[in-house]
Amino acid sequence: MRIAVYPGSFDPITLGHLNLIKRAARIFDKVYVCVMVNSGKKPWFTLEERMEFIQRCIERFGNVEVEYSDKLLVEYAKSRGATVIVKGLRAVTDFEMEFQMALTNSKLEPGIETVFLTASEKYTYLSSTIVREMAKYNADLSQFVPREIKDDLINKLQNRR
Repeated sequence: MRIAVYPGSFDPITLGHLNLIKRAARIFDKVYVCVMVNSGKKPWFTLEERMEFIQRCIERFGNVEVEYSDKLLVEYAKSRGATVIVKGLRAVTDFEMEFQMALTNSKLEPGIETVFLTASEKYTYLSSTIVREMAKYNADLSQFVPREIKDDLINKLQNRR
């Protein structure tokens, strides 16, 4: 069985994330979408909220599960029997950082490969940071976040103001 992990902070999940999940689900037998703890970021949404948003968006995929981890990514992947880490690339700047992380992960756990999926052209500009910034100004988020969570996401973001 080919098992992959797609990690991220998903604060919040975007249509770009969902596109990568859909594509990974076609390639691998099992995909774990793992909400990771990132000490360098201060999330807007709780871990529970992010996981619930993702769960609602992935229900249509029978081979995808959402979990969280506060471990090193390779430790989490190994615990799930994953041999692949899926990372999305939007631009050259993403590549530099992700390549460095992939090399580090391969040193820590040589049996786990990193596979890079390039963002679909229509999502190359999209990030959770952009979504949060647009939400601050009441922009229409329907082209940026999954329909399953759009209304709840907007309500939660507006209540933060």
